Amino acid sequence: MSKILVAYFSRAGENYFGGAIKSVAVGNTEICADLIKQTFPDADLFKIEMAAPYADNYRKCVSQVTADMMLHKRPALTALPESIAAYDAIVLGYPYCGTIPMAVATFLEAFDFTGKKLLPYCTNEGSGMGRSEKDLRKLCPTAVIAPGLAITGSAAAQSQAALVGWMQENL
Repeated sequence: MSKILVAYFSRAGENYFGGAIKSVAVGNTEICADLIKQTFPDADLFKIEMAAPYADNYRKCVSQVTADMMLHKRPALTALPESIAAYDAIVLGYPYCGTIPMAVATFLEAFDFTGKKLLPYCTNEGSGMGRSEKDLRKLCPTAVIAPGLAITGSAAAQSQAALVGWMQENL
């Protein structure tokens, strides 16, 4: 079995769920990371957190994300793993924003992914992976990037079978 790191960027606060904005205590991507950990208990979890988090208000957050993406901003993170050298596979989770969030880009640019298997999953409300797989190939050209898995955010808590099947197929 591969040594696995589950690195994820997730957002609590107001989120979009099938046409409505609802406040949540735990973000959808984090729910998925926790489900992975239940099935792969030897995997390590790492939450990618911004030093200056986005607003809890959904619309304000979207504006902040859009501005950061237009500027290709790399926000500071609260911490990084010391190394990813011990890991064979990195499962990378993030919410949809058309591509990977800029905080995830900050995380990725901090490490050498040569020979690492990268398994991306994205929580969204029906928009899929966007261009994130293409952008991951640009940021991590020496990684082996598995096909991504799009998870409907409002069904994140029921996604364990899909996550496990996808991981078993791609590890």
